[in-house]
Amino acid sequence: MIKHIVMWKLKDYAEGNDKQFNANEIKIRLESLKDKISEIGKIEVGINNNPANSYDVVLYSEFESYEDLDIYQKHPSHMEVAAFVGTVKDDRTCVDYEA
Repeated sequence: MIKHIVMWKLKDYAEGNDKQFNANEIKIRLESLKDKISEIGKIEVGINNNPANSYDVVLYSEFESYEDLDIYQKHPSHMEVAAFVGTVKDDRTCVDYEA
């Protein structure tokens, strides 16, 4: 099993919205991918409630293989969400590992 974890620090204001609105929008859009991309085994998106930390949104997802992860990452629905996230983020970090 492959675990794919991504965290984003968001801009205070982007795409005409504040950080909280954009965090919620990322959550909605990413979680909707479960119904569109069959390779996703599990997906959770959390919005940080701890103001002392620098990252605002975290994605936790699971895939059966690196091939499934690759299909997910190249899927048009994921690419659409990624394009939006790219316009509202300041920073991104990612970890993929086998469990």
